Amino acid sequence: MSAGETHRTIEATFRIERARLVAGLARLVRDIDRAEELAQDALVVALAEWPRTGIPANPGAWLMTTAKRRGIDAIRRDKMRDRKHGEIAQDLDGAVDDSHDAIEARLDADDPGDELLGLIFTACHPVLSAEARVALTLRVIGGLTTDEIARAFLSNEATIAQRIVRAKRTIAKAGLTFAVPRTAERTARLASVLEVIYLIFNEGYAATAGDDPIRPSLCQEAQRLGRILAGLVQDDAEVWGLLALMEIQASRLRARISPDGALIPLTEQNRARWDGLLIQRGLEALARAEALNAEQRKDAGPYALQAALAACHARAPTAEDTDWARIAGLYDQLRVVMPSPVVDLNRAIAHSMAFGPDTGLRLLDAIAGAEALRNYAPWPAARGDFLFRTGRLAEARREFEAAANLTRNAREAAFLMARAGACGD
Repeated sequence: MSAGETHRTIEATFRIERARLVAGLARLVRDIDRAEELAQDALVVALAEWPRTGIPANPGAWLMTTAKRRGIDAIRRDKMRDRKHGEIAQDLDGAVDDSHDAIEARLDADDPGDELLGLIFTACHPVLSAEARVALTLRVIGGLTTDEIARAFLSNEATIAQRIVRAKRTIAKAGLTFAVPRTAERTARLASVLEVIYLIFNEGYAATAGDDPIRPSLCQEAQRLGRILAGLVQDDAEVWGLLALMEIQASRLRARISPDGALIPLTEQNRARWDGLLIQRGLEALARAEALNAEQRKDAGPYALQAALAACHARAPTAEDTDWARIAGLYDQLRVVMPSPVVDLNRAIAHSMAFGPDTGLRLLDAIAGAEALRNYAPWPAARGDFLFRTGRLAEARREFEAAANLTRNAREAAFLMARAGACGD
């Protein structure tokens, strides 16, 4: 293997192992910044040694051993300056003089899943704001740079960097231990984790600002995080429900945008361009969620229900074959477990497709006063569609123009203005 190939292999290995490394080290030193530095130090050592000695049989354990040893050395150099370092050093006292093989054997005995899950729960802790949880998760679990995160969310690097720094300080001040929460707290904290992954995916699937209506890289990162979580928490139906939802929704990404960059509505998409492998993965994850709910005698939660909605579209060979009556029924269930004006808006759309646009208009009128919908572009867009389908073109045009003025996404605005133009003068 050439030096270049060895370096590429090392970098690929590090990308795979990075989250686990940071997780194990954070649990050890109680500091995310220090954990990231130690992981990076281990990479530097590997880049220097592996081209000469060859890639070890267990590269992940080698990196962890190297990083932990450097952490121990750093603690010793600090001369136990405070009680926190003293406690950590005392915990590690028996490992300081062990051989490399002894440390590696003990590392292999550790449960890397618990360490990684502990880091995920910490990065998504409710003590942090939603924006901070998203940025920190993408940084420490996803391994994205601050520049990559900033570009993904159309922000500037300094803002994202400060957001991450403040999040780390908040975690340190709160004294979080990077451990997996137990019993009832685990359920509440898991909801925060799912929310973060869903927020990341949604920003990729329907960008809220900028020129591009979708950002596939964010969707892919959210799917990767969802797969990691499903591998670590295999007994929770909502984890599988979220994974199913993301896989099925992501299957449509290639069909959502025309060659000139315009949005293509779901009913007009070329379904031959939908990704069959992602649909299969999504349906399998949904089946897992439904089986767990049945086994645990639970009603479907919001993510499992949304995945079931997405599955209705995925199973329909053409738009005309879509089971809109089932979709309307699923939305009736969803508004019970996840009440919100946005769910009610989508329910109105589903009922309009199943039972006619007049039904949709009546349901919209029932939620017209919702504060959350006042400046929400999909509200006048949906109303414009219903009016268009009833032949009230002048009213439809005004609604489409209002929606175009509300959206911050340039492509979506162009799509809505095109619909306004289709209504005539």
